[in-house]
Amino acid sequence: MMKTMSALDRLRAELPNEEGFTLIELLIVMSVMLILMTLAVPQLLKLRKQANETSAVQSLRTIGQSELQYNSAYPANGFACSLAALGGDPHSGAPTAQSSQLITPDLASGQKAGYTFAITNCTKVTVNNQDMYTGYEITAVPNSVGKTGDRGFCTDENSTIRFDPQGGTNCTQPIQ
Repeated sequence: MMKTMSALDRLRAELPNEEGFTLIELLIVMSVMLILMTLAVPQLLKLRKQANETSAVQSLRTIGQSELQYNSAYPANGFACSLAALGGDPHSGAPTAQSSQLITPDLASGQKAGYTFAITNCTKVTVNNQDMYTGYEITAVPNSVGKTGDRGFCTDENSTIRFDPQGGTNCTQPIQ
């Protein structure tokens, strides 16, 4: 008994057996990858903001400790009222009251990890015709609220770090 081949079977026999992915399979894989990315990217941004906030709090602690060291090293000046006075290039010579070399150059510039740092509200008294700073406030605000960080942070000569949930310098809530 002889079988006859249909036209479809003859066409299949003549075509080479190609291996690979079809267009539909590729589209399905790309769709799955796109869905996974839409879930992962917001979480990544949230983790970056948390890391920036943690860095800002640690930088405030560093600046606060440097203020105490500055006050001890230059008692006639009291506290420093600028980040530049706490910073300075370690290769430029011995530390001075204007360049005490107590903090790193990146922190002395006032910009680090998505936050802007400043020393403000300095309290000044004059003793023996020399100005002496007896109080200060250190602030850290996000460069872009909601993107580089959500909260602003503040501390003063008492070393209590507080935060502003709006990202500014109205720091009223203590950090837990």
